[in-house]
Amino acid sequence: MATFIPALTTIPRMTAGERRVAQRLDSLLEDDYIVWYDIPLGRKRRYPDFIVLHPARGLLFLEVKDWKIETLRSITPDSVEIDTQQGRKVVSNPLAQARQCAFSAINQLQRDPQLTQRGERYLGKLCFPYGFGVVFPNITRLQWNKAVSENEQELVLPAHLVICKDEMLATTDPEAFQEQLWNMFGYQFGEKLSLPQLDRIRWQLFPEVRIDIPIGDLFDDEESDEEPATETIPDIARVMDLHQEQLARSMGDGHRVIHGVAGSGKTLILGYRCLHLAQATTKPILVLCFNITLAARLRCFIAEKGITDKVQVHHFHEWCGLQLRAYHVDLLAGSQPVYERQVKSVINAVDQSLIPRAQYAAVMIDEGHDFERDWLKLVVQMIDPDTNSLLLLYDDAQSIYQKGSLKFPLSAAGVQARGRTTILKLNYRNTREILTFAYEFARDFLEAHDTDEDHVPLIAPEVAGVSGPKPAFRHFESDRDESRYLVHCIQAWQRQGSKLSSIAVVYTSNAQGLKFHKAFQEAGIPSRCLQQPSDKRAYNPEANEVVLLSRQSSKGLEFDTVLLSGLGALSNDEEKQAQEARLLYVGMTRARRRLMVTSSKANWYTKRLKELAPA
Repeated sequence: MATFIPALTTIPRMTAGERRVAQRLDSLLEDDYIVWYDIPLGRKRRYPDFIVLHPARGLLFLEVKDWKIETLRSITPDSVEIDTQQGRKVVSNPLAQARQCAFSAINQLQRDPQLTQRGERYLGKLCFPYGFGVVFPNITRLQWNKAVSENEQELVLPAHLVICKDEMLATTDPEAFQEQLWNMFGYQFGEKLSLPQLDRIRWQLFPEVRIDIPIGDLFDDEESDEEPATETIPDIARVMDLHQEQLARSMGDGHRVIHGVAGSGKTLILGYRCLHLAQATTKPILVLCFNITLAARLRCFIAEKGITDKVQVHHFHEWCGLQLRAYHVDLLAGSQPVYERQVKSVINAVDQSLIPRAQYAAVMIDEGHDFERDWLKLVVQMIDPDTNSLLLLYDDAQSIYQKGSLKFPLSAAGVQARGRTTILKLNYRNTREILTFAYEFARDFLEAHDTDEDHVPLIAPEVAGVSGPKPAFRHFESDRDESRYLVHCIQAWQRQGSKLSSIAVVYTSNAQGLKFHKAFQEAGIPSRCLQQPSDKRAYNPEANEVVLLSRQSSKGLEFDTVLLSGLGALSNDEEKQAQEARLLYVGMTRARRRLMVTSSKANWYTKRLKELAPA
């Protein structure tokens, strides 16, 4: 069966003919085919009915028409006159539609040197075939031949570019069906497309699935399909994997919950969801998280997508403060910390209608495992009931502020997601070595368990990443020696070409963070220590500096290289082991490619690390 995007079972609106074609593509094609339905292409946002991609065959564009032979009145190379329930109409020739979609895509793909031929004769032409055609699910071949002469067909719709009703039955031989599809190609040549080339095709055709690359203005009304002249094409194109893209595009209305392990692409799916909804609504979209530093990173992420004018990003307590100021609500008196009284003040004000409900077209909550029931109950009320769009992203293994998974059913907080929950087990961020190391270290405190759809499970991660260097553990005689070693490593990596912005030092106590920061300053290494709220809010992931941050502040972030340092500051208190192990797991899984763990004192944690990474 082909991989369908969106998932075939989640597509609510299809014509009867399109549904039949989709079912045939799904059942008659093998699992190395990818089929996209009704996905926009180019800056003019053309919507081909189906795009079919196969690594050995190439790229095919199909237009489907539910016409019946008795409704056709005339046909030319450019237009078709048909009878409809609203009267007689003139519409575009479907082959011309398919051709336009194909040429729009091909023009874009030919800009990529890795997708074009290098030989002198065909220099700049695509290195794989492409084609286009038309499907008539309600017209048999006999009816078509009787209605349109062979000479006319060659002029307006050549026979080999048309599939008819009796050629796409449930009993049709798969090979015969596929042969008809590939007869729509004018030529066949070349080697199989590689996985990187398949990713590049997706990168070019569907900018919304790009990772870490600005995608420009998807809402531009320019007539030209041309991309901005300044667009640069990366040597390595990073995109969502097919499962992530399928999930992102298959997400319908209502409340949705995604339980995903660290590095499974939850934030990518959040970004795509924001992009999709930003095109369909006039009200703002709210993105919330608990972590101040993560909120800063998410703001940069949304800025990369070009939708900052439509999407507001805040950490939860910041948002509460903004609500109080915007609606002139006084802070409740009391001895509790200000941030706790802010939350209660907003809840009371909403209950008294001093702060309005339904302010946002959609609410997205990242790292939802850090939210309390009353917080979720509050923000659910902020969703416009006409859209009723909520996305809650969760990973119980990173629940470091609650003791274990949330003890309340999600429905008690107003989250109605039964039948609309998804579990992501594959970790794409970390190398196999890093994920194995982190999970082996903390596995006693991360025992996976299942639950019903109204609660939150703890999920064991599965490795999907590439291989890389083994994580290392280094023990030193003093804090000073440990600091010197961090300086030495960073300077060595910088000489090897690593960007400082790709390196993070994750520490276990603020005092140690300041010590490390001072050592970097003395060594002339640009760095920023994120301890004050103002520093966290101002965090810029693109700045040319090493970032130092606590394990808590590192949640939701990722870096090529992580130095998890200062483990000697942790006590051997058994009651704190589960919490500390979870925090260390969070810190370790921030590393994409390289992980170094250091300590200057021995304790239970360093003993465990020596067993996992002997010197």
